[in-house]
Amino acid sequence: MGKRYFNGLKTGGLFVVLWVVLLGIGSVVGGGQYIWIFAGLGLIGTAYGYWNSDKLAIKAMHARPVTEVEQPAMYRIVRELSAEANQPMPRLYVSPTQAPNAFATGRNPSNAAVCCTEGILHLLDDRELRGVLGHELMHVYNRDILIGSVAAAFAGMITAIAQMLFFFGGGGNSRDNPLGVFGMLAMVLLAPIAASLIRMAISRTREYDADEDGAALTGDPMALASALRKLEAGTKARPLPQDAPLENVSHMMIANPFSGAGMAKLFSTHPPMDERVARLEGMARANGQLF
Repeated sequence: MGKRYFNGLKTGGLFVVLWVVLLGIGSVVGGGQYIWIFAGLGLIGTAYGYWNSDKLAIKAMHARPVTEVEQPAMYRIVRELSAEANQPMPRLYVSPTQAPNAFATGRNPSNAAVCCTEGILHLLDDRELRGVLGHELMHVYNRDILIGSVAAAFAGMITAIAQMLFFFGGGGNSRDNPLGVFGMLAMVLLAPIAASLIRMAISRTREYDADEDGAALTGDPMALASALRKLEAGTKARPLPQDAPLENVSHMMIANPFSGAGMAKLFSTHPPMDERVARLEGMARANGQLF
């Protein structure tokens, strides 16, 4: 048996911490009398992001739908894997960028889309592409689009509340605020950072799960491992520009699309490639596919 990483449990624990941060910063405002308003706004933001996740991602990548005549290998692989998983066939898109990457989005398996860039289609062979598409389909089947939308909405709401507190104050005077002036200032400055770090940690746990579950779907962990090695070099050679629309959907992609340095591991929505490859190699070894 392969090593168990309890990614689902970790994701649940991180969401609990996000709720604590959201409700904690809400309690600062007006002595807590608006706390449920902020919780409600968080839920509204979640619903909007979840419902429109496919449109936002496809638009940000300038992707277009493709036919089976245009992309026969992509259609064949996705059709086979969807049938293996007993799930409906998603819509398929291609983005006209040479930066190698792929992502899946959509509310559920019946309203899903899988997108590959031209760069990844040129970079990978069919076996490696199958590994990548298995990973992307498992994001849909594991409801990771919902999880990512919830995390993004929470982080955005916490940041918006903190900015409001910074500019307008948190409740009139220190008697309304159980933390006092300095406590409120600390909350305003630290809460958005904490929320962003938690969101990124949630994204990393979902990537590990999609790697493992996608490799199980294809039955070929080493195909995905080989693809990830190529993608690590490819995304460094051809990173995407760090503009707002792309940053908002970057967590959906199989590889970090931006060049990083310094504290990139801490502030990345993706786990380090060497750790992902090592886990896949361990899975292959446990399956008797690697010695």
